[in-house]
Amino acid sequence: MIRIGVVGAGIIASEHLKHIHQNDRAELAAVCDVAPGAAERAVRQYGGKAYADFDEMLDREKLDAIFLCVPPFAHGNMEEKAAERGIHLLVEKPLGLRMDEVRRKAEALEQSGVIAGSGYCLRYMESVQRAKRYLEGKEIAMVRAYRFGGLPPNPWWVDHAKSGGQLVEQTTHNVDLMLYLAGDVRKISADMGLLLSRDVPGITTPDAASVNMVFASGALGHIDTGFFSQPDGRSSLEMMGRNFRLTLEGSHLTITEPDQTWVFRGRGDFYQAQDDAFIQAVETGDRSLILAPYGEALRTLEVTLAANESAKTGLPVIF
Repeated sequence: MIRIGVVGAGIIASEHLKHIHQNDRAELAAVCDVAPGAAERAVRQYGGKAYADFDEMLDREKLDAIFLCVPPFAHGNMEEKAAERGIHLLVEKPLGLRMDEVRRKAEALEQSGVIAGSGYCLRYMESVQRAKRYLEGKEIAMVRAYRFGGLPPNPWWVDHAKSGGQLVEQTTHNVDLMLYLAGDVRKISADMGLLLSRDVPGITTPDAASVNMVFASGALGHIDTGFFSQPDGRSSLEMMGRNFRLTLEGSHLTITEPDQTWVFRGRGDFYQAQDDAFIQAVETGDRSLILAPYGEALRTLEVTLAANESAKTGLPVIF
């Protein structure tokens, strides 16, 4: 049995707790959260022991792996402490808010030899894997994406210094898919504004963003994102090349060619696919099961933080 600790017992942790509980090769050994009562509520439902202190959890529990589900401002040096003990990690996105700190963590994880995955769960969708296979060897000309929805309930989320904003904390999933399917970027420029949400108490983060990218291949890309109290969340990714258009909407994939169209309606729980793959990787040592390794998540963070910087300065960022 793979003994697992979960740090953070909030919204995203609830997904991981459910899937750890359902995996017959895993045992939830501990849950840690600084919020009073949060860890206790989780262990009453799923088992394990509750902790309010990370170091105490490490000292008292013999863990094989940790799911790190804390806000981007709250990582501290938890990754390094876990890696020093040989504990494998799945770190939720975003990895942090400062590239110097995240690069230092990445180096420590690499040197330790632990398996380090990230929470870019959309890569585990069957439709995304089919899209990736289809795009192999094809030249992409344009990439277009958007994500719109409401305001998350977390009180820290509206504080730009704590969340990094919607592009960094939420729409990072969509940017990650753009990089995963179309390759790296070499130039990024962005405009952002706080337009319709100025009445939200304590808000300092933009509610609208528009980002342009130039990919290393030469392809051009664009993504829009915003939260405007929309009645529904909407998300789409479209890629166009010679004689094809590929569209991902939700879990559905559509590929259009001049004389035919394929539609694949995705099924299954990609969160569970991600968690099962990580647990299996820890059990077997097979790192190829990790579709979103820490190092690639670092690059996604770097691109989204560069967009923030471009919006702040009015200048493009060239990598």
